[in-house]
Amino acid sequence: MVTALESRVPYDEGVMAAVLANPLKTNKKEFVRKRADSTQWVRRGVQLGFFALNLWIGIQFYLFVRFYETGGQGPWVERPPGVEGWLPIASLMNLKLWWSTGRVPGVHPAGMFLLLAFVAMSLFLRKAFCGWLCPVGTLSEYLWRLGRKVFRKNYRLPRWADLPLRSLKYILMGLFLYAVGGMSAAAIAFFLEGPYGLIADVKMLNFFRYLGVGGGLVIAGLILAGVFIQNFWCRYLCPYGAFLGLFSWASPVRIKRDADLCIDCAKCAKACPSQLKVDQLIQIQSPECLACYECETSCPVEGALEMTVAGRKRIPAWSMAAMVAALFLGSVTYARMSGYWHTNVSTDVYYQLVPRANEFGHP
Repeated sequence: MVTALESRVPYDEGVMAAVLANPLKTNKKEFVRKRADSTQWVRRGVQLGFFALNLWIGIQFYLFVRFYETGGQGPWVERPPGVEGWLPIASLMNLKLWWSTGRVPGVHPAGMFLLLAFVAMSLFLRKAFCGWLCPVGTLSEYLWRLGRKVFRKNYRLPRWADLPLRSLKYILMGLFLYAVGGMSAAAIAFFLEGPYGLIADVKMLNFFRYLGVGGGLVIAGLILAGVFIQNFWCRYLCPYGAFLGLFSWASPVRIKRDADLCIDCAKCAKACPSQLKVDQLIQIQSPECLACYECETSCPVEGALEMTVAGRKRIPAWSMAAMVAALFLGSVTYARMSGYWHTNVSTDVYYQLVPRANEFGHP
C-alpha cells in the first residue's frame, strides 16, 4: 500500500480516497505530499504584465491615430511598433517575403520579429505564448474562471461536438496559410505597400472603434461562450494558436508523469484547461498543451507530475518565465539594434491615409 511519508499540507480526502481505492498497486513508490507553491502566481504575474503592456500599446496607438485624424491637432504620440503583433497575417506575409527575397520588409517589420519570437517559444517551450503571454488567452482564462466562480462550474462539450469544433481553428489556419503561401513575393510587396497594407493597423483599430451590431453580437456571443466553456476561443477558433501548435510538437519541453508515484486521483486531468488526459499518459506531447503548469500545480504528490526537458530535468515556473522573457525581449532587442523595429512609412503618408482609412477596402 502507498504510504504518506510526510504531510506538508492539510488533509485531502480526495487524495486519500484515491490511495485507498487502489490497494492492489503494491509496486507504487512511497510518496511525499507536495507543499503549496507559487507556480500559478508567477504565470499570472507574467500574463497580467503582458496584458498591461498591450493595453498601453493600444492607448498609445489610439492617440497616434487621433493625431493624424485631426490633421495634427493635439500632442504628437509616436507610433508603437508593438501594435504589429496584432497583425498576424501581415507578419506571415512579411516572413514569406523575407524568406523569398532575403531582405527584411520595410512595412510592419516588428510584427515579423514578434511572430518569429512566438514561433521560437513554441519550438523550445511548447505553446508558452498561449499560456503565458497572449492577451486574448489571458482574457479567455479569466472569463472561464469568472464563470466557475459565479456559476460554480464550467461546461465541457460532448465529444461528438468537441472534435468537429476543434477542427475549425485548423481549417482557418489552413486557409490563411494557403492564401499567403499562394502569393508571390511581388504580390505580397504590392499588397503591403498599397494604401490598405500601409495602414492595416489603423484599419484593425477602426474595426473595433466602429463595431456594428453584427460584430458586436458576435463578440458578445464569444464572451458569453468563454464564461461557460473553458478557453472557448483558444480551443475552437484561434488559428494563431493552431499555427503555433504545429511547432510545439518538436519541443523538448513536456509534462511527464511518474506512473509509480501517481496515485490516480485524476486531479491533473480535471485541472487541464485543454482537457488533456494527463492522468493516463506518461508524457504530454499534444499541440494543445499550453505549458500552463495547471496540471502540475494540482498534483498532490511530490515528483509525480513535472514540466521537464526531454523527460529528465524539471523546469520550475520561474525558469519558464525567464526563458519566455528572454525570447521575447531578445527578438525585440535584435530588431531595434538592427534598425528593423520601426515601420518605414513617412508622416506625410500618414497625414494622407489615416483620415481616409475607411475609404480603403481589402484589395
